[in-house]
Parts: sequence; C-alpha cells; structure tokens
Amino acid sequence: MANGGIDVRSRQDPLRKHYKVSPEDARITDRAITTGGTGLDPFHGKVVPGSEDYGIVWPFGIHRAVGGDHDLPNPGDILSAALAACLDSTIRLIAARMGVYLTSLSVEVAADVDVRGCLLVDREVPVAFQEMRCHVALMAANGTDPQLVQMLLAASENCCVNLQTLRSGVRITTSTDISFGAA
Repeated sequence: MANGGIDVRSRQDPLRKHYKVSPEDARITDRAITTGGTGLDPFHGKVVPGSEDYGIVWPFGIHRAVGGDHDLPNPGDILSAALAACLDSTIRLIAARMGVYLTSLSVEVAADVDVRGCLLVDREVPVAFQEMRCHVALMAANGTDPQLVQMLLAASENCCVNLQTLRSGVRITTSTDISFGAA
C-alpha cells in the first residue's frame, strides 16, 4: 500500500477480472457541458465537467491572443490541465500498484498554438496546438531502484488515456440542434 495507504490493487484487481469476462462494462463515457452561453459576453463562459453532477462549474475565459481578457483559464489551459491530471493520476496509481513510494510528484503541461489559424489570418496555419510538452518532476523514496522508476514512467505514459488520445488522435463528430425564437 504505497502512497498514503490506499490499496490500489484491491480496488482495481476485481475490475480487471470483471472486464476480462464482461468487456462491454469497461466502456465508459465522460462528459462536460457548457452552460449560460446566451449572455452578451462572448469572451466568458461556464463549463460543467463530469458524467455525474458533482456540483462543480468551471468559469472560463478566452486568451488575449484572440481578443479575450485572459482573466480566467481558457480552453487550452483546461485541455492542458486535463492532460496533466490524467498523467499525474496514472503515475500515482501505477506507482501504488508497483509499490513505489513517491515523496513528491508534479506534472506540468505546456501547449503551443499559433492563433493565426483560428483567426483566419493565415489559412496555412493549422487550427490546432502544434506541440504539447509534459514535464514530470518526481521524487521517489530513498533506496528506490532507478530502473523501477523508469518502468513506472514508461507504464504510466503507455496507460495515460489523455496522453495516448492526443498522440493518436480521436474521431470526433459534431451534431447540432437549431431553433429560432424570440431574442
């Protein structure tokens, strides 16, 4: 029970066994929905994260590079945060399974984008982040085998859902409901 006394194996091993015989149960859906998007301010909004109601609403703003006030986290910050949170939690879970005691861990994600694409200034510039960098600062307990830490990091990188999704891409569909009413 490394890292805080929580036995990850006792929680995950029954799930692993169950998913081997019932793989359909391993398919989950995560969600987020924006709310209050009818205001007169196109530079601010709110997003409700979660496939369940956690009672959390995240305000967001728009980066100054595209005209926003940059007074709140912007969607790129939120995407970076999602990747950092996923990689951090994956490292901690796998460390606990491996019996590697971490004395400190932080994951920093930086994402670079050229906004000329989204502002239609230059159609040759892709509307996408051109690069994302993850930096893991990890301290393991004294006496931990360095090779074990390298195995931990390799396994974590391989098992991080958000990291692997961004690396490989994912099919995204959009649908729209349009109606007209009083202004």
